[in-house]
Amino acid sequence: MKCPYCEHQDSRVIDSRESSDGIRRRRQCTRCSQRFTTYERLQPLVMFVVKKDQRREEFSKDKLLGGLRKACEKRPLPAATVEELADEIESDLIALGRAEVSSTVIGDMVMEKLRKLDKIAYIRFASVYRDFTDIDALKSELETLK
Repeated sequence: MKCPYCEHQDSRVIDSRESSDGIRRRRQCTRCSQRFTTYERLQPLVMFVVKKDQRREEFSKDKLLGGLRKACEKRPLPAATVEELADEIESDLIALGRAEVSSTVIGDMVMEKLRKLDKIAYIRFASVYRDFTDIDALKSELETLK
């Protein structure tokens, strides 16, 4: 590990602790004796999303978060709640342990969680995800909510 003060290549670990997102290490440079902190975290495996037209693209949490934010726009939900929801969905996808996940699996997960969180956000997401073509399709979805 390169020292941020003198750029010497050698340092020693003084303290290691687990943190919520990885391992925190307190280090000391062997040349200048300055102390600094490094954080280590596991790099998640690359997961691909298989789209409806069979295209594959890398999973993007930012894209998921964007869709959730759009559905929850102007709703009385804290921004942290939407981000926690995205984290939860990402964790659920990682827990599946697959290299490829269908976009319908992700969409169904989002719909299930939004249904519990906020009914209006659920309907907004469903209207795009299920691609309602007429009012009858939307009406039947509303009936299932009752």
